[in-house]
Amino acid sequence: MSEETVRGTEVIIHFDGRRCIHSRHCVLDRPDVFVPNVNGAWVHPEHITPAEVLELAHNCPSGAIQCEGMDGSALESAPQVNTVRLRENGPLAFRAPLTIDGSPQGFRLTLCRCGASTCKPFCDNSHGAAGFTASGEAATVESPPLTERAGPLAIELITDGPLHVTGNLEIVTGTGRTVDRATECWLCRCGQSKNKPFCDGSHRTAGFRSNFGAE
Repeated sequence: MSEETVRGTEVIIHFDGRRCIHSRHCVLDRPDVFVPNVNGAWVHPEHITPAEVLELAHNCPSGAIQCEGMDGSALESAPQVNTVRLRENGPLAFRAPLTIDGSPQGFRLTLCRCGASTCKPFCDNSHGAAGFTASGEAATVESPPLTERAGPLAIELITDGPLHVTGNLEIVTGTGRTVDRATECWLCRCGQSKNKPFCDGSHRTAGFRSNFGAE
């Protein structure tokens, strides 16, 4: 189960299994729409309105669930504040108009920061088995308010290195505290930085390799 597109009576649902981190909001909030572990169809957009599926999509941090109107019109709009949230012992959860190496990615992504994902740059929950530890409550860095808080956010995948992020971005903890603001930053994805979530060059001595999976 990788990519699926299912048409309902009012809405089209797209599901990308490569991105899914099994946050389970979909199957818990709407078990009539998302019915896992069954033979045959498991996504039922005929049971949900566009407004309801948009709310469900917003609760999907990875962007595995996308939706559009029957005429192809966009239902989701860009957030007013670009953020990346530090998930406790887990991935970087972005919310912004996103591109990766120039390719549009929608508005939601969870990217690996443990170094163990087999689907890089996306998180695949390997952090659990890898025993990755990284606080979602990083220390606050003094930073002035951004002049603009929205707009395009570009992520460049540095080969065997960090995520190079350009654009307006607020770095937010799991409890919603803004710990830094930047228009350019390098975020660790090898899992070894002593200054998480930022890169400190540890990928070089750790022998981190990123040239597989989605790359």
